[in-house]
Amino acid sequence: MTKKIHVGILFGGRSGEHDVSLQSAASVIDALDPAKYEIVPIGITREGHWRAGSGILQPLAEVLESGKPITPSVDPTGPKLLLLASSLPSTNSLPALDVVFPVLHGTFGEDGTVQGLLELADIPYVGAGVLASAAGMDKDVMKRLFRDADLPVVPWELILRSEWQSDPHAIRRRIEKELRYPLFVKPVNGGSSVGISKVHDRFELAAALDLAGQYDRKILVEKGIGAREIECSVLGNDHPQASVPGEVLPVNEFYDYEAKYIKEGSVLVIPAQLTPRQAEQVQDVAIRAFQAVDGAGMGRVDFLLDRKTGRVYLNEINTIPGFTSISMYPKLWEASGIPYSQLLDRLIDLALERHREKSRTRFAYSPTAHN
Repeated sequence: MTKKIHVGILFGGRSGEHDVSLQSAASVIDALDPAKYEIVPIGITREGHWRAGSGILQPLAEVLESGKPITPSVDPTGPKLLLLASSLPSTNSLPALDVVFPVLHGTFGEDGTVQGLLELADIPYVGAGVLASAAGMDKDVMKRLFRDADLPVVPWELILRSEWQSDPHAIRRRIEKELRYPLFVKPVNGGSSVGISKVHDRFELAAALDLAGQYDRKILVEKGIGAREIECSVLGNDHPQASVPGEVLPVNEFYDYEAKYIKEGSVLVIPAQLTPRQAEQVQDVAIRAFQAVDGAGMGRVDFLLDRKTGRVYLNEINTIPGFTSISMYPKLWEASGIPYSQLLDRLIDLALERHREKSRTRFAYSPTAHN
């Protein structure tokens, strides 16, 4: 009988998207084939405590509340374990993990921090590495990489929270000199549209900057355009592929947190009603955006399609997109011929493939090694 793959499903976390992570993780656990995988639910509380579940039937909220306290081991020379807190590893530990599937959204999970821990532990993991995760979370750095790769992005300004708080009049003048209303104001590091505002005129600007500044020290202010919201999923490592594009028809003025997770009425149109040329451009730019940040495994790339000009703008890449069965990333692949459970299989295969490729790299130098 083939040995089952031990998969650690990492969820929760210290971000504003904690609850979204639980929804995604529950869908992933439910869809993984129990004949192929031994699943180990691993929750991170809002305060940052790590907990392990006792089985896949245990509710994830219960894992966070009463699961076994654990501490991650980053020793790459030993067995790949998550150790029970205050217990000797030789006498009391969780099963060795073959691969970790981070289903964490936002800061302290999607931004390279957890990925760095898994790199230190030398454990294969699903999704982007440290660099791509960090770049994909930082909207300013991301846009700079896109711009340098000659990809179409809307104009933006980077504002530091300290600048805004120390001299709001100067910041307002600077923004209005470079950009025209309407504007979008966003925390640079964040997801699920947390802290984002659409600003129609100067009277709304201060409140939007204050709100974004609650969630990050860096604030992005970008030109707002009347646009259709198009999304495309990317899958792969060195040779990524793009799904058919889809379109979001938000119930609110834009696809904010409420429209995504609370208020009913938003519609996902798959495939998006695009011309063949537009669809091809979206897929091409999606792959190039994925490569510009050195993506791996998965990514959902979001676009703005200007209603007046028909021009396509690259908005952002999400390196750990929403993963419920009704989320756009898996639904786009389902429409492209890869059902949800097969998509999870493919992502785990890609994680193991990437780890094998990394193992070919030398990390120590010896002058005699080349002789």
